[in-house]
Amino acid sequence: MDITKQKDREKLPARREPYWHTLGHGRALGYRAGPGTWVARLTTNDGSKITKALKLDLSADYNAAKKAAETWLGLAAGTARRTVRRGTVRSALGAYLRYLRSMGWRDTARAARGMFRVAVKRDDPFGLMLLEDVAQEDTEAWRKRLRKGRAARSVNRYVRQVVAALNKAVGKLGYTGNPNAWTLEALADDLDESGDTAVFLTAEQRDRLIAYAPPTLAAYLQGLAHTGARPSELAKAVVTDFDAIGGTITVRHRKGKGAKLKARAVALSDAGIAFFKAQSRARIGKAPLIVSAEGGHWNRTQWSRGIRAAATEANKKAKGAQRIPTGVSAYSFRHCRISELLQIHGVDPLTVAAQSGTSFVMIERFYLKFIPSAMREKLNAAKAAT
Repeated sequence: MDITKQKDREKLPARREPYWHTLGHGRALGYRAGPGTWVARLTTNDGSKITKALKLDLSADYNAAKKAAETWLGLAAGTARRTVRRGTVRSALGAYLRYLRSMGWRDTARAARGMFRVAVKRDDPFGLMLLEDVAQEDTEAWRKRLRKGRAARSVNRYVRQVVAALNKAVGKLGYTGNPNAWTLEALADDLDESGDTAVFLTAEQRDRLIAYAPPTLAAYLQGLAHTGARPSELAKAVVTDFDAIGGTITVRHRKGKGAKLKARAVALSDAGIAFFKAQSRARIGKAPLIVSAEGGHWNRTQWSRGIRAAATEANKKAKGAQRIPTGVSAYSFRHCRISELLQIHGVDPLTVAAQSGTSFVMIERFYLKFIPSAMREKLNAAKAAT
């Protein structure tokens, strides 16, 4: 039976099984007489057959159906796996997590899982779509929902993680899908190195937030206040990173994809040394230096939720300058520490940059307003000495 011509299709008896037309080796286009719908079929290398109902108007002719079929067949046949896998966006993300665990990258899998929980919630339409059906409009609509209440760079970070997972699902794990459908240009932003809006805390606001935090979170925030470290740096620190004799804590950071892991020793005050002595007491080796409520290393989801909850409680009875600013994050403690070193303690910017593991350019960009007062004190002292 010829399904390439409309007059011949109109004569076909209605039946459940499509009438097939071969498009190439292992590829076929089918027509269901009766409902007048089209379907594509791929025979994989292992001999199994997978079909795809083509979403076309009933008025679609053979050429439109052939084009749609070839598009889908190209995606389905393009997988590196012998067996084609089909599933939703969420199932593809799940396969990616299992892949990470199988490679021994459990920490990476744990971090990605936390981001997926926020970025693609269980009831989000994007997550429930078949991966092969996702179009760019669907991805754009998902990102628009994700933007609500979030800074642009934060959204970009979530999108990059999801896109990387979907690309891996298609490129290595055998899923059918079109990577162009979820390739989006990054949102423009003018935020700081943290990926969050730069929210500064006064010393009073910082202490108030710590006071309203649960004990484990309070300890983590105090550690940030003593070191000015990036939240992830302190979260990954272990007991052996603390040198009580030298009065330092070694933190590590990898900035950018493929970047080398960089370590630096952060000098501690006497109060900081005493604090970390208390945190590391009765624990040794590679145990977390500051333990989370779950007994392990802290992760972004844990500290973000905890800080939001503590800020809400702290603001219930707070007024004016006591109130914790909207958008406060773990990075606010880093900002607070750096600004205090510049403004209150008069430490020179280059030393602050080295201790905080950032560049002088970043110090100048975000903390320039604190430099003049510290510099003025040094100039006055130099004048008095002459």
